[in-house]
Amino acid sequence: MSIEIAQQVAPLSSASLATPTISMLQKHSLTGAVQQEIERLINVGELGPGDKLTEASLAERLGVSRGPVREAFRVLEEVGLVQLEKNRGVYVRQIPLEEALEIFDLRAMMEAYVGSTLAVNASEEQLAQLHTLVVQMEHAVKVEDEATYYRLNVEFHEAMVSYAGNKKLIGMYRKLTRELSLFRRRNFSDHALLVTSVNEHRDILDAIGSRNAAKAAEALRQHVLMSRERTIRNYVKATLNKSTALGAVSL
Repeated sequence: MSIEIAQQVAPLSSASLATPTISMLQKHSLTGAVQQEIERLINVGELGPGDKLTEASLAERLGVSRGPVREAFRVLEEVGLVQLEKNRGVYVRQIPLEEALEIFDLRAMMEAYVGSTLAVNASEEQLAQLHTLVVQMEHAVKVEDEATYYRLNVEFHEAMVSYAGNKKLIGMYRKLTRELSLFRRRNFSDHALLVTSVNEHRDILDAIGSRNAAKAAEALRQHVLMSRERTIRNYVKATLNKSTALGAVSL
């Protein structure tokens, strides 16, 4: 490079070097926020299975450009919440019952491990935090706040998995349970089921607190398997109701 050319090329300032990094961080942060909001809309039922999602409508709704929405779609596809169909668009994924039941079977094994691990290793502070969540869940049942109960239920299970200390397990667990969001919400549509569920969570906490690994593992395994059975019953009920409604329309 000649001296003349070298003089024309100004050195990059520290600010100009930092700008791309900051821009990338801001974009990543915005994409994450958009992803979380779309995921929340799916979890609370505002966006249901089979619903078509468009970049334009969601960008307008969330007050962002289309770019972060597009990136969020890719992430949500990876975790199994949406499905990108070529030449058709993006849809909230509909999970077949058979696949959901397979996930419940995996959850039963995972959470049994978590229960036995926490019975041995959980700190008193962690047990206190789980106790606080159960108390809040009991209050949500008392006031019949289904949405809050659902959120607390997810927090309770994710807290336990996190306390087990296995980072690989945390990632696997979150991916699987995200795919179950539709079925899990349906299990809380009946107040009687909320009462049953919160009692099971109290039993789980008591079993872990007893420091009996086998008892804690079995409490969690049975809880997940009971959730599996509730899922089957609710799926059959919803299918029958849909068939009845369609039959009435055709008359």
